[in-house]
Amino acid sequence: MQWKQAIIDYQHYLKIERGLSDNSIFNYSLDIRKLVVWLESNEINVSPVVISEEKIQEFIYHIAKTVNPRSQSRIISGLRGFFNYLIFEDYRNTNPMELIESPKLGRKLPDTLSIEEIDQLINAIDLSSPQGERNRAILETLYGCGLRVSELVSLKISDLFFDEGFIKVTGKGDKQRLVPIGGATEKYITIYRKEIRVHQIIAPTAKDTLFLNRRGKPLTRAMIFTIVKQLAEKAGIEKVISPHTFRHSFATHLLENGADLRAIQQMLGHESITTTEIYTHIDKKQLTAVINSFHPRK
Repeated sequence: MQWKQAIIDYQHYLKIERGLSDNSIFNYSLDIRKLVVWLESNEINVSPVVISEEKIQEFIYHIAKTVNPRSQSRIISGLRGFFNYLIFEDYRNTNPMELIESPKLGRKLPDTLSIEEIDQLINAIDLSSPQGERNRAILETLYGCGLRVSELVSLKISDLFFDEGFIKVTGKGDKQRLVPIGGATEKYITIYRKEIRVHQIIAPTAKDTLFLNRRGKPLTRAMIFTIVKQLAEKAGIEKVISPHTFRHSFATHLLENGADLRAIQQMLGHESITTTEIYTHIDKKQLTAVINSFHPRK
């Protein structure tokens, strides 16, 4: 088996068996191709079936000189998954990544916005323009429902179940979940739909898409980043923020106000509670307060 065919087969596996998105599949494949490029540049002719741990280790030493620890860790994880797949398909008996450790990473947490800063951003929106009402609805949805930017731009009118108090969100790997929607978020989405969107000429392929650009087509991820960046500058907020900052703020504010971590996990669409713990940092004072309030031997 040659590398090209192995990568193609692995991509099919990730798509069909794992249900991963095209973007995730591309990133996993890119990690393997980096190894292939290194092998070719060093004139090392070895197939994925027989490549040894020593050759992999040489490659890891090489990339450690050019990428940061976080990227190095991701590449190691991607290669480990690839060789596990080869074992699963009976092409190999062992994983050459078995004894290769990822670099230790510190917990990297993005900035959160305070409630006052979120109000500042929303107050900076020019509501005299049609895009203003749309942008307010976008920010309220990002913060009110904790959505990823990809989930926001793919949100459809048919996903809105306001009578039941939920929206249906399609997350990573096309997995769907129901997320509660608050009164404020519902209010601003309704204003945008009934006062702005209804007057647009909408592209045939975007009839069911909720948030549209001026040409009646779906907004891109890049456009949402631009909207947030411009509003942050206008509001005088110096933190480096992105659409994801609203998701992190959503989880953090819920936790600070006593929400259950498992409930937050479900709303964010995390498979692992460990991921939710990373998103929702708790300071030591909060932990002490929990012990003092709830432990039987406080």
